[in-house]
Amino acid sequence: MTDTQTPRLRLALFDLDHTLLPLDSDYEWGEFTIRLGWNDPVEFARRNDEFYAHYQAGTLDVHDYVRFATEAVRLRGPEAAAAAHAQFMREVIAPAIRPQALDLIRQHQAAGEQVLIVTATNEFVTRPIAKALGVGELLAVQLARDAQGWYTGEIDGIPTMRQGKVLRMEQWLADRQLGWGDVESTFYSDSMNDVPLLEKVDHPVATNPDPRLRALAQERGWRILNLFADDASAATAGA
Repeated sequence: MTDTQTPRLRLALFDLDHTLLPLDSDYEWGEFTIRLGWNDPVEFARRNDEFYAHYQAGTLDVHDYVRFATEAVRLRGPEAAAAAHAQFMREVIAPAIRPQALDLIRQHQAAGEQVLIVTATNEFVTRPIAKALGVGELLAVQLARDAQGWYTGEIDGIPTMRQGKVLRMEQWLADRQLGWGDVESTFYSDSMNDVPLLEKVDHPVATNPDPRLRALAQERGWRILNLFADDASAATAGA
């Protein structure tokens, strides 16, 4: 790079579930709706576990899952949904936010890097979580809305899952008249589902990796970060 060239924008990209949080927020939201009495405990738990297993295996039909995961919210409407999510934040998410995750985010922000959360969990669940983590840029599964502005159960645009995370990042860059060559990027993730984006960035970091990703990271020479190594509740990172 010559003296006349502009330095590349530095990006720090983070997966959310089991990466910045020692839990899966989408799964936990489903369990929370059972406790609220919004879903039949036996049938919903069975289907939620089934979808979660598919996610872990990389075989999830995200469109089917989003219809399932948003059904209770759609039926109850905006006010009840907002109140329930606020309770979810207090009771489930806030206790799961670890200082080491906040410190990692703040280190990148203090270094002048643009921080983004790029997650396969939908925007209803994750936008308040991103705010609580102090991250303003969120790429999540966008939810389509009806004429009244409420969720339909369908996905709006490209879902941020597997290769979709790469495509959504490329859209984000293009909106700023940038390409991958214009940025220096780091991506933290625990999951094999995120290998496409891990392969795309300059600095992939396998974070609290599942066994398959840990093996791949060792093979590729990627950095491995055990962010919750001292957190018993995060002993098993799976999604």
